[in-house]
Amino acid sequence: MPEEVNLNIVVKAGDISSIEADAVVVDLFEGVGRPGGATGVVDTALDGAISKLIMHGEIKGKLNEVTVVHSLGRVPARVVAVVGLGKQKDLTLDKIRGLAGEFCRSLRRLNCRRIATIVHGAGAGGFEPEVSAQMIVEGSILGLYRFRKHISKEPENHDVEELIIVERDKAKAKTLEKACVRGKILAGATNLARDLVNEPANMMTPNDLAKAAEQVAKTYRLGLAVLDRGQMEKEGMGALLGVARGSCQPPKLIMISYKGDKGSSDTLGLVGKGITFDSGGISLKPSDNMWEMKGDMSGAAAVLAAMSAIAQLKPKVNVAGVIPATENLPSGEATKPGDILKAVNGKTVEVVNTDAEGRLILADALGYAVKQGLSPLVDVATLTGACHIALGDFRSGLFGNNQELMDKIVEAGTGAGERLWQMPMDEEYKELNKSEVADIKNSGGRWGGAVTAAQFLSEFVGDKPWAHIDIAGTFMSDKERGYLVKGATGVSVRTLVNLALAFSKN
Repeated sequence: MPEEVNLNIVVKAGDISSIEADAVVVDLFEGVGRPGGATGVVDTALDGAISKLIMHGEIKGKLNEVTVVHSLGRVPARVVAVVGLGKQKDLTLDKIRGLAGEFCRSLRRLNCRRIATIVHGAGAGGFEPEVSAQMIVEGSILGLYRFRKHISKEPENHDVEELIIVERDKAKAKTLEKACVRGKILAGATNLARDLVNEPANMMTPNDLAKAAEQVAKTYRLGLAVLDRGQMEKEGMGALLGVARGSCQPPKLIMISYKGDKGSSDTLGLVGKGITFDSGGISLKPSDNMWEMKGDMSGAAAVLAAMSAIAQLKPKVNVAGVIPATENLPSGEATKPGDILKAVNGKTVEVVNTDAEGRLILADALGYAVKQGLSPLVDVATLTGACHIALGDFRSGLFGNNQELMDKIVEAGTGAGERLWQMPMDEEYKELNKSEVADIKNSGGRWGGAVTAAQFLSEFVGDKPWAHIDIAGTFMSDKERGYLVKGATGVSVRTLVNLALAFSKN
């Protein structure tokens, strides 16, 4: 299994000012002139140091502002961190995740190995303590993530080893433990996806991705089937195999399954695009930032990681993940513009652009999922630059043929802090995908490219309820922001897990 943040989570009942740790964390809303609650207790223990810093404008309470006060022995902790919550009316659960990531990274830079924190957002914030505690655990583990697997030099700062969640009420403290476990599972799964995406393409080939699936299946006792080229030929997966022709790395079709409701034949299908490197094929991409295309398997990573979390949370629902995995490279064997491929459902596709390869492998994966009886279907893919242009780095695009399913996904994404925006699926966009020499072509051109790509996928789901999440703009972050760090974000993992929980019968 890839690296993970080994953060021990402890829930304690007591007074934050008396907790022994390297650092304790309290908070302040923007505009508050005199700290109250736990922050007021710590302020008193520090002889009014926090109040003085507020008075002098050094602590403003702005969101994610972290001010470190050295305790000089007045409390057991070496330092006290005051984190800004922003305006009280604007506080959200996702902002609590973000501030946890910020204060953990700030305190790691001070070599704090044991951090104790109050339950931010409970009390004056208006959120239930157990929900806030889960957000803090998620944000801390996500924010502390770093990918150092291939760096030989030791880091300048030690890892944070323990996070202590402090709740004054002993009875309430007991209820926080389960929420903290759930937060750790969700964040750990997201970091698994980040690890898979951050790996260089020479170490995350289709075969390596299949091995990662084998490890997940073995660890969490999931069902697993991996189809090779010969088996895919028998299934008639001409679209996926057409993309794979340019690479010497053999393609894989991975199906990993969780059976949480043995009395039901219904199975939620999650499909993840697994292009382990995308050069564009014969329609070669520009060289600038092509390295990012090692992350063109982010959808596959999200599905695989979500399955690991689902297996740990044990909801009463059946879920299967389908991952088509291949490279997209140019060679003498590669598919050429103008070639015609036949997909698993019998439809023929004219390839007008070999860089529109993701929809080709998803066509066969979705068609295969339909043949396996999976429903509803949700696919996740770094599919189009057009979606990135439309929505930027902050929202993923959502498309589909079933409004009830899409509403569930939006709700699941909101709970995960992974924002989505529903895009149109008007019939007119289908016209742009029409081919004169085949049933359909794999690109409808520049205009409305995110929608025509989704309309292409809709040709392979039949009458199954289906939704498509385009994460082309959200799979990578170019800077630290809240609980996001530079590199892979692991987007959609927690959305997919929340969706499975929503379908659960428990």
